[in-house]
Amino acid sequence: MAFDAEKEITSLWRAFHGVQDDQRRTFYQWRQAALELLGDKADPMEVADKAWEVIGIDTAKSYFPRTNLSKPNWLQSLASNIVATWMMRGAKIHMEKGENDNEVFIIWDRCPYPTTAKSYGASMEEDLAGCNRGLEVIVEQLAAFTNKKLKIETTKAIPKGEGACVRRLWVEE
Repeated sequence: MAFDAEKEITSLWRAFHGVQDDQRRTFYQWRQAALELLGDKADPMEVADKAWEVIGIDTAKSYFPRTNLSKPNWLQSLASNIVATWMMRGAKIHMEKGENDNEVFIIWDRCPYPTTAKSYGASMEEDLAGCNRGLEVIVEQLAAFTNKKLKIETTKAIPKGEGACVRRLWVEE
């Protein structure tokens, strides 16, 4: 039987998208289980905030070995790590350089999390706050690791109906 590269790539691509979908659903299934276990005293925002904090800490740890401050473009490299992480989570995302080497913009043109959040009853406020929290924790951890004053802010957000998520990542002087 002849090897069909296109068929194999298509099969792997479908499997990869299936894993992305499973990962997002698992997050919201976990959230649902936590809310049910906590009962009436459960605060969905608090549960999501803690979950994204844990995810942010773990994600930042994976960036430490790839963060090389001796390179002049280390901030762009860090932003590229964030882009790669979110691409693996199913987002259509890219990075743009800022006005100088101390600023980059990370732009989500499409993100599957709001749709998954809606299907599990999470509000868009919770979705945005959770994503922001995860990114803030990543940046806090990397700031401590690099001894740099790293900052991130959201200037546009898909969950607010703004068509894209735009985050400004910069080093405060």
